[in-house]
Amino acid sequence: MAMKILVTGGAGYIGSILVPMLLKEGHEVTVLDNLLFSQNSLLDCCCYESFDFIHGDSRDEAILAPLLKKAEVIIPLASLVGMPICSKDKIAAETTNQGAVELICKLASKDQKIIFPTTNSGYGIGEKGKFCTEETPLNPISLYGTSKVNAERAVLNRENSVTFRLATVFGMSPRMRVDLLVNDFVYRAVNDRAVVIFEGHFKRNFIHIRDVARVFMYALDNFEAMKGQPYNFGLEDANLSKIELCERIQKHVPSFVYLEAPIGEDPDKRDYIVSNQKILSTGFKNEWDLDRGIQELIKGYRIIKQSVYSNV
Repeated sequence: MAMKILVTGGAGYIGSILVPMLLKEGHEVTVLDNLLFSQNSLLDCCCYESFDFIHGDSRDEAILAPLLKKAEVIIPLASLVGMPICSKDKIAAETTNQGAVELICKLASKDQKIIFPTTNSGYGIGEKGKFCTEETPLNPISLYGTSKVNAERAVLNRENSVTFRLATVFGMSPRMRVDLLVNDFVYRAVNDRAVVIFEGHFKRNFIHIRDVARVFMYALDNFEAMKGQPYNFGLEDANLSKIELCERIQKHVPSFVYLEAPIGEDPDKRDYIVSNQKILSTGFKNEWDLDRGIQELIKGYRIIKQSVYSNV
């Protein structure tokens, strides 16, 4: 059934994949985005009569309120994503990642549905060898993690909502980000042929961007069964350390050399493994594994260079 959907931050890394999917399925989509990175990633969507774009800030109630009144479903993607950019502008991180989402929760009616992406970085530093589930206590160790955890709490408190605790996303997007871990390491493998790793034993979970968009579509179709709950979302076979990730990339780029630095440290201290069984038990199936995503990135990096494709 076609729905009226408001996507804040819809011209970003995830939105640039998700919005075209929503339009192709016949939904009426309005995007609110401040185009922080001067991107033009939704130009292909302008051919749809069911698409509208508002250039504005999701923190601005005067702009947000009338858009919310028209929406049946709200997907708040607007966010400063990642520890580095949040550290660079702490006020913007708090007011966008948390404040703007709390504003949506305040203004939205109880009948409006919210599908919200947060981050599994909220788990912080996990217990060695123990998988983080949706019942694992959240222990964010960065402003990014804290702001997203607080926003998720506000979303779940209103009940008519679903949240996805996303693994580290990878893959090509019209609004590309080269600073994400898999994207970054593959870029270095293709262009520099080498990378130096700090604290290579730290583990994370990973997920392809097209499966992220697909799980939003899945939540739209299965909302009543899923509402009121958080779901971890990543690849079950991609709970990998940085060293293990480099080993996988080297299989596709044999000339790639990686070294672990004997001194120095990674400012991002996240280290955990995640169980994604809850979302899989609903019947959702991923289409993109890590190797397929690496192959996609290799092709993409024959086209683009890093310069503007970063959040910092």
